[in-house]
Amino acid sequence: MNTQKTYSHFNFVKLVLAFSAVLLVASGSLIAQKVFTLEDCVNHALENNIRIKQSKLDVETADINLLESKLNMLPSVNGGASHSFGWGRSVDMATYQYVDQQTQSSYFNLSSDMMLFNGFQKLNITKQRRAEHLAAKYNFDKMQNDISLTVASYYLQILFSRELLNNSKEQAEITRQQIERTSKLVEAGTLARGSLLEIQAQGANEEVNVIQAENQLNLAYLDLLQLLEMEAGTPFEIDVPTLKVTKEPSLLPVQLIYNKALDLMPEIKSAEMYYQSSSHALSIAKGTRSPSLSMSAALGTNYSDQIRMSNNPLDPAFEQIKPFENQWKDNRSTTLSLRLSIPIFNGYQISSYIGRSKLNLINADYNLELAKNTLRKNVETAYADAIAAHTTFKAREKSLVSLNEAFKYTEQKFNVGMVNAIDYNVGKNQLSRSESELLSAKYDYIFKLKILDFYLGRALTLDDMKDFID
Repeated sequence: MNTQKTYSHFNFVKLVLAFSAVLLVASGSLIAQKVFTLEDCVNHALENNIRIKQSKLDVETADINLLESKLNMLPSVNGGASHSFGWGRSVDMATYQYVDQQTQSSYFNLSSDMMLFNGFQKLNITKQRRAEHLAAKYNFDKMQNDISLTVASYYLQILFSRELLNNSKEQAEITRQQIERTSKLVEAGTLARGSLLEIQAQGANEEVNVIQAENQLNLAYLDLLQLLEMEAGTPFEIDVPTLKVTKEPSLLPVQLIYNKALDLMPEIKSAEMYYQSSSHALSIAKGTRSPSLSMSAALGTNYSDQIRMSNNPLDPAFEQIKPFENQWKDNRSTTLSLRLSIPIFNGYQISSYIGRSKLNLINADYNLELAKNTLRKNVETAYADAIAAHTTFKAREKSLVSLNEAFKYTEQKFNVGMVNAIDYNVGKNQLSRSESELLSAKYDYIFKLKILDFYLGRALTLDDMKDFID
């Protein structure tokens, strides 16, 4: 009876373990089967990309520098203590008398320094650090934008490579079917055997095209995985929307796009902050010509084993050392001092400092104008590229329609022996090349539209393409 219970319990345990294993495998499959949309890829890159993390460290460093400059405006407070031993003849700093014996003494002090005025240098340093902190934040935003655009480019490259692979497989399948038909026609004596050999060679070439397209797709996936800081071989699949260009683009005027980008792009704001930083740096340099006034205060006391309870050798208390707590109170000293410094001549250092700061400010202004000009050129180029990409796409589309009809006609004539295999292969290669060019034009057009959306501050997603793409 006990044996049966044990056996039943053992079976129950095995069932539980097996069920748990199934759940673990199922959960792992669910995780592995997560499909990444473009937004998912962008978010994952923003959270894990090393360059973005490094840029965030720059922001944190600038934040520390800003806090330091703010706290530097407060008085400094420092404390100190020391204890010394002496042998032989020396001056006891507590009694200022020569002694020729072993001595011990202790010193304690608390001091504070404060700059009352130095040409507002500390205030301007704080303003400069605040501008540098904002510039670091805008640089971080720019890094995020650059990575996001790269992710979108790699994502679309995968979609392009997938369609290119599908087209290569379809062309290979069409050729395989044609090989079967040609083989039958050769056996029936309708076509020469040379035609079959030409078609078979074409089929071999298209099998190579399939392999090359698969390699291109694998490399596209690898590029995106590396950008997302994911290891090669990680189970990864992207969402594959159906993208067909069906409508004419309705682009905003290029000047309107530029004005919008001028208000949004972080590289412009960063250049503006660097200009402000250089302006505050010039104010700091000019402040070095101003007199400076500082104040310091100190509180100290000391203890020595040479200080007696009485200074009269005839007094019995002369042999007694004054207690530490009494000396702590009796030996206290307090000082308060003001220090005025007036720069008169410093080897032209101040003038050189101001001159270099003025040149840095001019250079910062040039950098700001350069950033604006670069943005304007990029927007104008992106606008022209989008229009050209759409024009190219429409032309490729018309060309494909014509070549498709021409190939159908060539294929029909080949099947009845009116054209040879070489003409058939030429027509088929032209059709395949036209399909590849159309795919390239389509995804180039889509990416150019996303760049314009980027300059308008829109999110990088394929869901908002409905006005142009179904």
